[in-house]
Amino acid sequence: MTKTALIRPAWTPATIALMVVGFMVFWPLGLAMLAYIIWGDRLDGFKGDWSKARENFFGSCRKGPAMYGRTGNVAFDDWRQKELERIEEERRKLDEMRAEFDSYLSELRRAKDQQEFDRFMADRSKTTPAPRKPRKGEGLLDDV
Repeated sequence: MTKTALIRPAWTPATIALMVVGFMVFWPLGLAMLAYIIWGDRLDGFKGDWSKARENFFGSCRKGPAMYGRTGNVAFDDWRQKELERIEEERRKLDEMRAEFDSYLSELRRAKDQQEFDRFMADRSKTTPAPRKPRKGEGLLDDV
């Protein structure tokens, strides 16, 4: 931990004030601040230990396609490779179809918005009287 941080796991005026305010607002907040003051210097080690444990436990899930190693059965490995390629091709086609559909929806929304705007402008021009030319003496600057 740095020694210059305003809120650090030590008995500083800021941490004491936060602890007191935490107890006044909601007692678990004050308790959490007290625990941070007392045991906060061990937080970096705990975070590192937790990261290592999590990586050991879930690390095999993140390997992706590389985790499919050779089994020793050549026929099975070839079949699996072809199936994975077929599935990947299907995924690519689906992604292309989705992109086309998204662009279609975007164009449809734009056309609908344009139609609504045109209808609004037509209604507005019907209800709004045509602007008339001001007569002499009616202008704002003529009054000055």
